[in-house]
Amino acid sequence: MTALQNSSVLVTGANRGMGRHYVTQLLDRGVTKVYAAARDASRIEITDPRVVPLTLDVTDPQSVAAAAEAATDVAVLINNAGLFRAASVLEADAKELREQLETNLFGPLALASTFADRIADRGGAIVNVASVLSWLPVGGSYGVTKAAMWSATDSMRLELAPRGVQVVGVYVGYVDTDMASFTDSPKTDPADVVRQVLDGVEAGADEVLADDVSRNVRAQLSLPIAERALG
Repeated sequence: MTALQNSSVLVTGANRGMGRHYVTQLLDRGVTKVYAAARDASRIEITDPRVVPLTLDVTDPQSVAAAAEAATDVAVLINNAGLFRAASVLEADAKELREQLETNLFGPLALASTFADRIADRGGAIVNVASVLSWLPVGGSYGVTKAAMWSATDSMRLELAPRGVQVVGVYVGYVDTDMASFTDSPKTDPADVVRQVLDGVEAGADEVLADDVSRNVRAQLSLPIAERALG
């Protein structure tokens, strides 16, 4: 388990959606500092003195290195930034898939690699926000990236556990944010998702299944793909 109180936390994609809720709820839990990262740090609107806006493009190695120089005291990394495009996996040039992999897989891995040593020194945690589509092949290229993030998260956990680092995978269906504005399907309150994630971090969880859809699908992984259901 990881204590959030008096810790410094870096949150990617912090300017909107779940990212904004991570920042506000972390402040409520008594963190010392939140590095609120976004491609355009001027979009960080929370003015608490403990919030440090941080310009970060997770797909740019130089940007990641600069963030590491600025955020030297990080104990918890929350890989929340994501890119959603449900493109066909059969596109000839795989352009959409490659772009999403840069944001949804390679970016989080680059941050985890960059910050792993200092997080280990502080007995901290890495949180990777994935999706129920890690387990359901209905999200096209987006689902591919989240399935890869699921596998990478589990591998990361095995590598970092001996160093005292908690690695948490987050799985959820539709969340009521801009990313899911294309559908009228039921959505989970982002504040509730974030509360469950932070509770899981403090409780020592490996996974947070943040809605009934994720819990149901996770329980069906032993079934053939055609028999898995959302409900």
